[in-house]
Order: sequence, then C-alpha cells, then structure tokens
Amino acid sequence: MTTTPVLAAVEGDEAPLTHQQLRELYTLMAAVRHLDTAAVAWQRQGIIPGYAPELGQEAAQVGSGYAVDRSRDFVFPTYREMGVARAMGLDMVGYMSTHKATWHGGMYNPLESRFAPIQAVVAGSVLHAVGWAHGQTLSGEKGVALTYFGDGASSQGDVHEAMNFAAVMKAPVVFFIQNNGWAISVPTERQVAGGSVAARAAGYGIPALQVDGNDVVAVHEATRSALAHCRAGNGPVVIEAMTYRRGPHSTADDPGRYRTLDEERLDAGEDPLARFRQQLLADGVADQSFFDLAQRQADEEEEAIRAGIEALGPRPGAEMFSLVFQEPTPALQSQATAWRKESDHV
Repeated sequence: MTTTPVLAAVEGDEAPLTHQQLRELYTLMAAVRHLDTAAVAWQRQGIIPGYAPELGQEAAQVGSGYAVDRSRDFVFPTYREMGVARAMGLDMVGYMSTHKATWHGGMYNPLESRFAPIQAVVAGSVLHAVGWAHGQTLSGEKGVALTYFGDGASSQGDVHEAMNFAAVMKAPVVFFIQNNGWAISVPTERQVAGGSVAARAAGYGIPALQVDGNDVVAVHEATRSALAHCRAGNGPVVIEAMTYRRGPHSTADDPGRYRTLDEERLDAGEDPLARFRQQLLADGVADQSFFDLAQRQADEEEEAIRAGIEALGPRPGAEMFSLVFQEPTPALQSQATAWRKESDHV
C-alpha cells in the first residue's frame, strides 16, 4: 500500500532523507524493538506491573515521531507510544516510570520534551491535542499537534468531537491512527464500517492519508507532509498507518483467545524491522557492521534503562493531592488532612 496523495504540495516538505537519517531511523527502530521486547520480560519478572507492547508497530511510531519539530510541535500519546517517545529523545526511565506504577503520566517534563503525559483513557488524547492546536491558532504560533490513537479508539465519541471541532476551526492537528487490526480482541472489520478510518475524514472535510505503516520511510514522508499542510494554515489532517499488532494488547491479554498463531503470521505480513534492514542493504546505505553496532547499542541502552527503572523508589504519598488542581478545593484539602492523620502512625 502506498501513500494516497490527497494533500496540496507544500514547499519545503519534499527533501528526501539522507543516508545518515536512514541509518538513524534504523538505529531507533532497533532500540525500540529491543526495549519493547525487554519490557514484556520485565513484566513477567515482576519489575513492572504492566505494559502495552507495540511489536510490529515500530515503523509507524518511529517514522512519525522522527518527523516532529521539537522546537514547536507537540505530541499527545496514548499508552502505547514508546517508539514515538524514543524517536523524540525522551528520558526512557522517566517514560517507563508509568509502567513501573511509580508515576502517573511519566516522570519527564512535557514542556521540554514536547510530549504530553501518557494518556490511559481511550481516545482521551485527541481532545487535548485539538485544544492545544486551537491555542496555536489563537496565538498566531506555527506549532502542530500530533495525536495518536488506534482503530478501536476511533469509534469513541471523543474522536468525532475532536475531528469536527478541528475541521470547523481549522486547528493545526494531525490525527495519527495506528490501525493494527485489533481493538483488543475485536478485529477492525467488526467495529469500523468499511474497514478504513481514513475514509471517515471526508465526512468532516478533512484530507486523509492512508499509508503502509510498516514502511518507516513512507510513514515519515506522510507525517512530514501532514505537518507541513497544517503549519501552512490548511487545517487538520488524518493519517491512517496500516500495520499489525504482533503481540498481545497488553501484558494482561492472551491473544490466543481470539486469533491463532497461523492467523497472526498470515495477517502480520513482513516484519517492519527486517524489511527496512533489507532495503538499507540493497541500497548500499548500511552494511553488517552497522547492524551489529545498532544491536549492541540497543542492548546497552536496554540494560541502562532497566537499571534506572529498578532504582526508582516510591513517591511521597502526599503527591496524590498536590497534583490534582492548580488551586486545591476544600474537599481535596479535607481528604489530604484525613490521609495525613491516618498515615502518621503507619
């Protein structure tokens, strides 16, 4: 599948990736694949209580995250955008602190990283993204919001409200859907009429791109074009990256209950990491020594992140009250006082 050319060409968004950038994309994908696999193992080992894997979605996440202008754009993730976070250079111990249950939303600075707190509410991030994007319009700034959600989340009412508002107000926001074939245990065809989320964009008057989500270069080009379109004042864009969730929905899920291994192998298609590796080899962009180095770096990074996660201690319990409202309400203050009295003797 190739990108559908429905956006007006915007000057400055056509420059091809350099060989160095292509190698960097592979290095990022290798790091994400290794960390993602390790995180599942950490959950089984009791290091973290839960995790939402992204095996098979590395190209969709790295390719799109790599296109973000971190000086002015802002990303609004769900709970499965570890690859985007890594591509944007976040502190991964801080990111993984949510999965450690040490901190809700991630122990990193959203303003500095341009990566909003991890959103566990299905489709909740789209509303925040449109609000921020509309703020850019009101202030005359040129930042673009990039919000992520899945094919399952696309059926939530929040997505309708967000797309409708964004279209009417011409908010600079890219709605990035990772269509991985499954809304937990429900296949896309059973909850998305027509099987395409991108097709819905026409109902809001929003241009849409459907892209091969396992092709990291195609994803990057589509995201870059969409960001340029928004930045030029043309309003929102929908991108649907067609990919496949090769593992469980979360570490609490058993995909064997709703699909067989044979079905998984057949539907998943070619592995995005192996596919990109073969492309780089065929084009003479990288050799075996480069891939060996990328793997060693991924190993070392994973070990450092694991050590950082294991070193995370518990946070002060009082923080559950201090980070709710800018100005604490009387009810919250009463709860905090009661909690302190009950905790004094513990």
